[in-house]
Amino acid sequence: MSKVTQAATAAVPTGRTRASQPLHAAQIADALLRLSTVVAITGLSRSSLYARIKAGSFVEPIRLGARCTRFRAGDVTAWLAAQVAAAQ
Repeated sequence: MSKVTQAATAAVPTGRTRASQPLHAAQIADALLRLSTVVAITGLSRSSLYARIKAGSFVEPIRLGARCTRFRAGDVTAWLAAQVAAAQ
């Protein structure tokens, strides 16, 4: 195998990959956002979000399956607006 072929095959990802969700999806009120998108929008870490959900200070996710949860974009943007209003 040549060095070029080795480099080309090394760059190919293996296993499952997830397509990223565009951040502008949050502008659609009924869009269902992934946790990674909510992390990017809010600036909070995963563990901080889960702690706030448990404490009741963040919106509850929608359970779509045994291992699939999503957040309604309108709820997340409303929470963000409330945080801005409380800070002023």
